[in-house]
This record gives sequence, C-alpha cells and structure tokens, in this order.
Amino acid sequence: MTSSQSMNAQVFRQLHTEGLLLLTNAWDAGSARLMESLGSKAVATTSAGVAWAHGYADGDHLPVRLLAATVAEMTRVIRVPLTVDMEGGYSNDPAAVGETVAAVMEAGAVGINIEDGSEAPDLLCAKLEQVKRASARLGVDLFVNVRTDVFLRGLAPKERRVEEALKRAERYRAAGADGLFVPGVSDAADIRAIASAAKLPLNVMAVPGLPSPAELASLGVRRLSAGAGIAQAVFGRAAALATAFLKDGATASLAEGAMPYPQLNALMAAR
Repeated sequence: MTSSQSMNAQVFRQLHTEGLLLLTNAWDAGSARLMESLGSKAVATTSAGVAWAHGYADGDHLPVRLLAATVAEMTRVIRVPLTVDMEGGYSNDPAAVGETVAAVMEAGAVGINIEDGSEAPDLLCAKLEQVKRASARLGVDLFVNVRTDVFLRGLAPKERRVEEALKRAERYRAAGADGLFVPGVSDAADIRAIASAAKLPLNVMAVPGLPSPAELASLGVRRLSAGAGIAQAVFGRAAALATAFLKDGATASLAEGAMPYPQLNALMAAR
C-alpha cells in the first residue's frame, strides 16, 4: 500500500464519522475526474455504470479484469478516496471474491461495497471473511460497506423489513463489515430505526421520496449515494441527443448544457 492510499483510507473512514457524506458515483476515469473537480470528498463507482460503459449488463456480468483496470484508471486521475461497488463479488466462491477484492485494492481502492442480493446471509459472511483476510494481507485499511437488499428486492414482508435488515446487519458487523448500505429504504421512520440500532454507519441511496439531506443527517444517516442515477441521466441525455441527430441531423441541441471543449480538455490534461 502506498502512502497516498494509506492516507486516503484514513480520510475515507473519517468521512463516515461526522455529518452526511454525499457520495457521487462514477463509471470511468473521466467521470471520476469530473466529480472530484466539482468538490466530491470521495468518489464511488456505480457497478451498473461501469458495466454499461463496457457494454455489459449490470448484475455480476462485468469481467473482473475490466473492473480492476477501471479502478486503476480512476485512481490514476483522482486524489480523493475511491470506493468500488463490487456487486456480489463476481463469484459465489468466497476465496475467489477475496482475490477479486485484492485486485481492486492493488489498483488503489480504499473501500468497497459488497451485497447479499438474493443469496443467503451465510454466503456473504463467508465472503466477508475472505475480504478481511485480503485486506490484512495487503495492509489496506479497507472500508467494507455491506449492502443488504432486504428493501430493494423485498426479501421480507413490508412490516418485517426493518427487523430483517437489522438481523442481517448484526451478522455482517460480526463478520467484519464497517458500514451498512440499505438501498430502497425511503421512509423516515424506517431509516431512523435502522440507523439507531444497526451499530454501523448507515448508507442510503437516492430514490424518489427520500427525505432531504438535512433530514437524513438528523435521522442518523452517514452516507448518501447517487447510485446509478447520474449514469442513467447521462445515458438518457445521450440517447435523446443521438435520436434527434439521427432523425434530422439536428445540431443546435448538441450545445445545450454542454461543457465547453477547452474547459473539459483542460480538466483532463491536469492529471
């Protein structure tokens, strides 16, 4: 581990102890550099965005070599901490997951997200054991943010989702998790209940109907992620522009909201 990676690991961990961390999610080196330049205290990857940028579907389909290469490209151009969405670790073999996480750390990451998805909590606990071993072996103080999909996938009846999320959180904390990510939760009462009982910094994802950042902070949330939202918006805008251009060669709309070429080129040349 380099001295800069060690410092970023400390900084990233500290960012979860005070206030609300607004975490932008990038999909390649250019988007990561842009987000850093706009004031992001840390940058995260979006697994969906990274997969789409390489022409793959989200959902553990991205080849690990492309993930590691993307992380290395990002850490080359940014100085703030980078945390990587690992989906389910791209394998159900805990040992293989440990090796994949090691590759991401060697590429410069200081944090990861790893999720249970529709699999049993036992499997994620086994993966976490291998992740912690890899972290210790490489000397990286990796921040392991564990995502549970209880709300996102409806893995329990609505009235039992808070209880189920907390049961899983306790198991994951005992297995070495440093943070808890509960995408899909948006009700203030549910958020407060999870934040107050989880014994881990709570991360939620931007979704329609989510309380304001100020309210989230008062509810005990420590991290708010944009998720795939920015990437989806960019792809949506690109689709609209390309559709208009292909229909009648429209060019006026191409300049609407565009960053000036000199500004964008200078931003990328700075590193």
